[in-house]
Amino acid sequence: MNDHDSERLAGALQADGLVATADIESADVVVFNTCCIRENADNKFYGHLGNLKALRESRPGMQIAVGGCLAQMDGERVRERASHVDVVFGTHNLTRAPALLRQAARTGPVVEILDGPPAGDGDGGPGPSGSGQQVAALNAVRDLPYAAWVTIQMGCDNSCAFCIVPSVRGGEVSRPFDQLVDEVRTLAGRGVTEVSLLGQNVNSYGRDLTRRRPLFAELLRAVGAVDGIRRVRYTSPHPKDLRPETIAAMADTDEVCNHLHLPLQSGSDAVLAAMRRGYTAQRYLDRLASARAAVPDLAVTTDIIVGFPGETEDDFDATLEVAAEAAYDSAYTFIFSPRPGTRAAAMTDRFLPADVVAERFERLRTVVERSALIRHRERIGSVEEVLVEGPSKRNPAVTTGRTGQNKLVHFDVDDGRPLREGSYATVEVVDAARHHLRGVLREVTARPSHRIRLAVAAG
Repeated sequence: MNDHDSERLAGALQADGLVATADIESADVVVFNTCCIRENADNKFYGHLGNLKALRESRPGMQIAVGGCLAQMDGERVRERASHVDVVFGTHNLTRAPALLRQAARTGPVVEILDGPPAGDGDGGPGPSGSGQQVAALNAVRDLPYAAWVTIQMGCDNSCAFCIVPSVRGGEVSRPFDQLVDEVRTLAGRGVTEVSLLGQNVNSYGRDLTRRRPLFAELLRAVGAVDGIRRVRYTSPHPKDLRPETIAAMADTDEVCNHLHLPLQSGSDAVLAAMRRGYTAQRYLDRLASARAAVPDLAVTTDIIVGFPGETEDDFDATLEVAAEAAYDSAYTFIFSPRPGTRAAAMTDRFLPADVVAERFERLRTVVERSALIRHRERIGSVEEVLVEGPSKRNPAVTTGRTGQNKLVHFDVDDGRPLREGSYATVEVVDAARHHLRGVLREVTARPSHRIRLAVAAG
């Protein structure tokens, strides 16, 4: 979400006449797009902001703007902690940054934090047709010309005890169905072949538009049918809302990648209830089993929090058991971070000692990495279609790309010829590590087919 917001923000600044620079000391404008999902992000941001104070004082014409989730949460507190900031804006008005910078140049520092998106303002406000969000998204400055994020909804209606997102992004607002399909058609016409649909809970897309049918499943099919689109991804779904229709759409639509990111958060029913997640461990595993039964060769990734207030050793053992049974391809594991204003942050009498949490975190990492390595080794001998990302940063002689399962592949090109970024190649997997695969190029593919063709390996 923040990556795409940064792309939209960069697009708005560029449209206003600014040009990107990698040299912060010569910049006329420095913009921070912030995150507040964990305390570590807060600390890093204020550290970076403090480092700019001397530079800002030596260059009076320089402007510093702070936007995004932390700005939405802290508001005036940003300027209280850093008086050298010129503009503070939140999550609902990010493309107003150019206008706010101009205003600050005329009248002095500006803080503009809105409680929700203004209707039809060109920055995600739904308005009569929601066209503002589409314009902002299409003007985004994308890092990759062949891949694009597409925000399908803003905000979240869930009330997870640990999560600050509903407070800083508001309630769920779905973008119009036809507008989203039109946006994907436009992106495809510009050479994009892979789109990732974004939402805080994509499963609930359209619930505010109609309660008659599950619109997200229909959206997957419609986006997959757009001419030129070869891959469709989405994130993040909520396990309690993963419907059979969505699983069927994944199975029936070749363009929808065989990868499911399904956040577990905990394997303990007691902790899940305290987190207000709305499912049990068994219900989670049942839905995961349904998805794996329907979608061929499905890769599954997840999020898990360690050290939620009150988590006992038995609770953590349950998490280890579920993680082992789920056999994830990879997992994002986090140490609980109290966010001011959330229910969990008030559970101070149940916070766990740091050394206990750190020890559990390492035990979980061992379980997750073991299953990841097993899953990766199972792919040795398979032939995969890979979307080429370009030369490896560590070794330019090696090419990198991603499979439909979203696995990173490093592969060799026999004749050394460079492959075009955004092209598709057929690669045979010859080795595997915990976080990537190794392969050898077989051919540059012409026709889309993200499904795996397994080679017969000896033994």
